[in-house]
Amino acid sequence: MSVDLLLLLLVGAAVAGFVQGLSGFAFGMVAMSFWVWGIEPQIAGVLTVFGGLTGQIVAAVSTRRSLMHAVFVPYLLGGLLGIPLGVLALRVIDPPMFKALFGLLLVTWCPAMLFSGRIPRIHHGGRLADGAVGVVGGVMGGIGGFTGVAPALWCTLRGYDKDLQRTIVQNFNLAALAVTMAVQAGTGAVTREMLPLFAMVAPAMALPSLLGARVHLGLSDQTSRRIVLALLTASGVAMIAASLPRLLAR
Repeated sequence: MSVDLLLLLLVGAAVAGFVQGLSGFAFGMVAMSFWVWGIEPQIAGVLTVFGGLTGQIVAAVSTRRSLMHAVFVPYLLGGLLGIPLGVLALRVIDPPMFKALFGLLLVTWCPAMLFSGRIPRIHHGGRLADGAVGVVGGVMGGIGGFTGVAPALWCTLRGYDKDLQRTIVQNFNLAALAVTMAVQAGTGAVTREMLPLFAMVAPAMALPSLLGARVHLGLSDQTSRRIVLALLTASGVAMIAASLPRLLAR
C-alpha cells in the first residue's frame, strides 16, 4: 500500500471514529467518504463494518451500565429479524432506488426538523413501534449497511435524552454490526490480506472514538439532537450520491 493510500485509510478511520464516538453511529458513512477515493469498494465495505464494530465495542464500555434493557430489547429483536430480511430483499427490490428514496426522505425531513426549532414528539406505539423501527434498521443494514439511521431518527422523534438515545443506537449498532461481520466472515468476504488493514484501522479509530465519547458527555440534549439530525441529513446525501450514478446510467 502506498503512503497516500495508507494516509487515506488512517485519516478516514480517525475521523469516522470520532464521529461515531460523538453520536453512536455513522462510522461507515464518514469512513466511506474518505475511502471511496482510493480503496477498493469490496475491501472498504468490510473495513467499514470492522471499524464500526470496533468503535462500538470501545464505546460500549462507557454506556453499558446505563443500558435500559426494557427499552432496548424491542429494537434489538427487531434488528435481528430485519438483517436477514434486508439480505433477502436484495433479490426482489431495486437497492439504488430504495437508497435514493430513503435518502430523499432524510434530506427533506431532517433539515426541516433541524431548523424548525421544535422537533415533533411521538409518544404512542409503545414497544411494538420500537420493534418495528428495529426491523427497519436491520433491513437497512442488510441492504446497504445503514443500520443506525432509523433508530437514531426514531429516538430523536421519541424525545429521548442524549444519553438514552446514544445508548440505544450504540448497542443496536453493536449487535447489528456483529451479525454483519459474522456473515461476512462466513461467506468469505473477509480475506487474509485484509488482516493487516484491520490491525491499522483499529488503533487509528480507537482513541478518536474515546475522544468523541468524552465530548458527547459535555453536550446538551438540544446540541446532541442537532448533531444527530445533521448526521442523518448527511446520511441521506450519502445514500443519494451512492445511488444516483447507477440510476442515471440506466
